[in-house]
Amino acid sequence: MLKEIRNLVAFLTIIPVGMDRDFLTDAAEYMPLFPMVGALIGMLAGIFAWLLFQILPELIVGMLTLGLLLLITGLHHTDGLIDFGDGVMFHGSPEEKIEIMHDQKTGAGGLTLGLITLPTTALCISIVNASIIIPSLIVSEVSAKLSMVVGAWMGKSAQKGMNTYFINAMHHKHRRTRLIFALTTALGIALVSLWITGFVIMISGIITGLIIVGISNRHFRGITGDVLGAINDLTRMTSLITLLAVIRWA
Repeated sequence: MLKEIRNLVAFLTIIPVGMDRDFLTDAAEYMPLFPMVGALIGMLAGIFAWLLFQILPELIVGMLTLGLLLLITGLHHTDGLIDFGDGVMFHGSPEEKIEIMHDQKTGAGGLTLGLITLPTTALCISIVNASIIIPSLIVSEVSAKLSMVVGAWMGKSAQKGMNTYFINAMHHKHRRTRLIFALTTALGIALVSLWITGFVIMISGIITGLIIVGISNRHFRGITGDVLGAINDLTRMTSLITLLAVIRWA
């Protein structure tokens, strides 16, 4: 159990916990624990942001905190976000779109999506009040990881690759139990952290994941590892936007 959790943390972050050759299989098998790792990531980023809020202007705090989040996750999800943008904007068959996603060059679609998603996320972080920045980042990261779980549970593999491990793991005979565990864990953390606001954020994150799965089915006839990465970064953004909307409405 300890080995599998260590491999899961090593897969989702650059935290030096060590990993072995089974890290991908273990990470997929324990995918329902993604929200718990998200809570850890969010807590680290939240503490970092809270400290910076004491000495730096808000906009700088937002940019640096997002930078820390991207650093902790090794930019893997952001790479998927940019590739996803390139694939969706390319005019061609699903096979050609997937090939474009694997291209090392960044096209206009990926660049535009990145320039919208990342600055918006940083701006949202900068606007959140310092008094709730830690629970806010915890919930947004939990939401991002939960949406990846939901995406793998709902989606089908567009191409054999890293994504296949996670989709297969979320589609075996215990698939409902695995989803319920992830949902229960994520909702529990969200409710403890931000109460009803946390619940609303979880719902917005799930909706974001389902929308991206729908877009991916249309463009790629399924999802890929890049799509799962895009789900993470886009859900983080929509979760923070939802947080600010709820605060303003309240």
